[in-house]
Amino acid sequence: MNSLNHKFPLILIVGILLAVNACIPAGAVLPPPSPAPSGKPSKLRISNKNLTLEQDLNRGGTIAFLSAAGESRNLINIHDEGRYIQQSYYAGQRINRQSEGQSPNWSPWQWNPIQAGDYAKNRARITKWAATDTSTYVACIPMLWDMNNKEAEALLEQWTTLEGNYVHVKNRLTCRRSPNDPYGAAQNNDQEIPAVYPIATLNRLFTYTGDKPFTGDNITELEVIEIKLNEEGSFWGKYPKVTEKWMAFVDSKNWGLGVYSPAAERFLAGRFENNPQGDDMSSATSYIAPLKTSKLDRKSVFEYDYYLLVGDLNNIRNEIYKINSKATK
Repeated sequence: MNSLNHKFPLILIVGILLAVNACIPAGAVLPPPSPAPSGKPSKLRISNKNLTLEQDLNRGGTIAFLSAAGESRNLINIHDEGRYIQQSYYAGQRINRQSEGQSPNWSPWQWNPIQAGDYAKNRARITKWAATDTSTYVACIPMLWDMNNKEAEALLEQWTTLEGNYVHVKNRLTCRRSPNDPYGAAQNNDQEIPAVYPIATLNRLFTYTGDKPFTGDNITELEVIEIKLNEEGSFWGKYPKVTEKWMAFVDSKNWGLGVYSPAAERFLAGRFENNPQGDDMSSATSYIAPLKTSKLDRKSVFEYDYYLLVGDLNNIRNEIYKINSKATK
């Protein structure tokens, strides 16, 4: 992640969008935290009869692999550390810290703890992890994206559980910023809850934008907007009205990956580079980011739930309806 081609959605979102805390549904079954033992594995792998998921413990426990059970094709783009599926947050003022090792490409920049690692590929430090056959817990000290090998004053936690043909993830940021840190007072910023990078082969985008959510009303196929980094004014597609709080990228057979984020206020989505055969290591990628406005101060705790769903488009939506029904009872 040492060029403007990396971590591109985060570059463009800062300073032009807005974000707020999301809620954790009650009753979530989560594995207990435990100290990280010596000789930790490089990855955590969990599976059930429908899905296989891997988290990269060398990159803060980011989700690095997701597939239908028994398949080797990874549905998540992991071309660089700015992708994966991971936590990343923004707070405070944009400042110049080049004298302290801030990259000129990322200056001025806000307080930006990120789960995988910084622009120079220094990685987050795992502090705890635990796993069962179908669930994990990971805690890490994130890195400041723009700085060379500087840990953020924060703790990131992630609980991941396979439930049938979907993944339930709970994320939590605990801010531990010093009273005299240089970033100043809290201000509204957009938080991606989270940023998801489906492989470019999944190139058709669907959602529901109508006024009758969760009634089975017709869904809409959206134009997929390509972001072009060297073209002034180019940006992802902006979707202020996604009333069922989900989007899905699918292939020509309507099979793919959906993202449901109940606390989202709006979405960004699109693609980078037009390569309909792009795999998990391709520079080309699809992108979905549910967004919410938040004003993070030095001691804020920010947490949210989201769901990843794999399968046929109709089945993805049906499962989202079931999840929503449970949450609203």
